[in-house]
Amino acid sequence: MNPLQSYRMRLKRKRAKLRAWRSHYSLKQVADRTDRIGPGDILLFSTFRDEYVRLPYFLKYYRDLGVSHFLMVDNDSDDGGREYLADQPDVSIWTTKASYKRARFGVDWLNWLQGKYGHGHWTLVVDPDEFFVYPFCDTRPIRALTDWLDVSQLRSFGAMLLDMYPKGRIDAVPYRPGQNPIEITSWFDPGNYMIAKNNDFGNLWIQGGPRARVFFRDTPKKAPALNKIPLVKWDRRYAYVSSTHMLLPRGLNQTYDTLGGEKASGVLLHAKFLDTFAAKAEEELARNQHYAASIEYKAYYDNLRDNPELWCKWSEKYINWRQLEILGLMSKGNWA
Repeated sequence: MNPLQSYRMRLKRKRAKLRAWRSHYSLKQVADRTDRIGPGDILLFSTFRDEYVRLPYFLKYYRDLGVSHFLMVDNDSDDGGREYLADQPDVSIWTTKASYKRARFGVDWLNWLQGKYGHGHWTLVVDPDEFFVYPFCDTRPIRALTDWLDVSQLRSFGAMLLDMYPKGRIDAVPYRPGQNPIEITSWFDPGNYMIAKNNDFGNLWIQGGPRARVFFRDTPKKAPALNKIPLVKWDRRYAYVSSTHMLLPRGLNQTYDTLGGEKASGVLLHAKFLDTFAAKAEEELARNQHYAASIEYKAYYDNLRDNPELWCKWSEKYINWRQLEILGLMSKGNWA
């Protein structure tokens, strides 16, 4: 980048940090157990609203991977999820009635919490319907991955968001609290992905999958972005600028290409399309708290009324991370 571009990026990062500082005044502590965070603990940060049904398995999944502490922001839930998390010994939780949209879709809240509690820690930022899969995750805890990243002097780790869905109607099988949602949403699109380079931030921009195929088939370039950088060795100088799609400083976004070949990367299994989804889409469309006047949720609502199915003859059933690597959706890079 030239000096002017570098200056603009520094300004963007400072603005993001200022927004995060301002946003923290809207956060009210519900349960603060951050004094239990130990040096080197792996921390998970997440925002949610009315996701109680998903939370028991979400916590189990990430505890089993090796996450030590959960720092959660509740955006005015009324389904009991906030109270459930407040009783968990490894969870610290804040609540807010503030606008999700004005907080840049929760980014400002989490930037503040990561800056305050995540400095020097590996931090994982995921939604309650996202499940992190990385090379060797079936045999190695997440600590093995972060130790290898430390030795390799890598500060961030990329993951593609992979939309999962059932075979048949998405509302055919009810989801039970504590159940692995991938038991229901076990299918995905193995191809039809578009990749472009974002020259300003240096990251890859990925679109496609069932959301582009079904909900944005006439305007695929408006389909949601699937590129994520969920795992970062956090420093209080850092800031996400657009969900977990990209962050600053700019070098943190270069999670795929390297002079020696491709870097190791992972996948976020996205279990959005359960039987609860239609009601959720209708609610979020009415709230109008999402990106671009909630155009994404309008597309969901319009399409699901007519045909609540995403499976097609090209769909593939999920087996494990090795299958995803064979398909080119993730890579173990040079991690042996």
